[in-house]
Amino acid sequence: MSFTLADVSRVAHDLWPLSGAEAWDAPGLVSGALDGSVTSIHLAVDAVADTVDEAISAGADLLLVHHPLLLRPITSVAEDQYKGALLSRLIRAQCALLAAHTNADIVADGVSDVFASRLGLTDVRPLVAGATPEVGLGRVGRLPEPVTLGHLAHLLSRLLPATASGVRVAGDYRATVQTVSLCGGAGDSLLREARVVDSDVYITSDLRHHPVSEAREQAGLSAGRTPALIDVSHWASEWLWLEGAAAQLRALLPGVEVTVSELNTDPWDFVVMP
Repeated sequence: MSFTLADVSRVAHDLWPLSGAEAWDAPGLVSGALDGSVTSIHLAVDAVADTVDEAISAGADLLLVHHPLLLRPITSVAEDQYKGALLSRLIRAQCALLAAHTNADIVADGVSDVFASRLGLTDVRPLVAGATPEVGLGRVGRLPEPVTLGHLAHLLSRLLPATASGVRVAGDYRATVQTVSLCGGAGDSLLREARVVDSDVYITSDLRHHPVSEAREQAGLSAGRTPALIDVSHWASEWLWLEGAAAQLRALLPGVEVTVSELNTDPWDFVVMP
């Protein structure tokens, strides 16, 4: 079978409907000729110089990424700016660009769903319910048996690709945890959600000083329940989704080669410990 970029876009939007994207998001097709043939798709979390190089070198007809390159408005695609340079290179190489972002976060087999599955959680449901029971932001579930917070942190360090920032934890190393809430990517906006507050631990990325400090201090003042917090690499938590997404595309686009980037596009290179 042969497929055009229009065909592939329809498949992608069936898997990850654009209607599920957050209002501020900008997923979908960024560049490419709709009637162009697609025989090879390359998946990555980020459209950056290294993954664009990789896609072009592999002869891919489409680079499908999680993070939209044009999430924030721009007024120029001149090649002295990196976004213009990347788009120009992709266009010259006849490699289209498509993003599936928050629309791929919320679905069954989406970013958070895959994260929960890889962690072995059971009785999984969204943290914030969507249009149907299996759709929504984040996930919450239970580990098969209680473990210490320290054990869970070590489990995550083995599950996720290694990054300079590693795994950061706020909580007692020896505390027992079983109910786990998580959100792949940046999730501090969900810190006050009821299902997060009722969890033993919340796993997400990009946790900032003040939201974490305030959540812990408020819980201490009111003698209320507060989950332990685990901060993991944003890129690493979302990279887990790529292989499952590739398998879905292979099943729906027979004959199309679908590859997954293993390049580490986490922006941090190293840390210095005292």
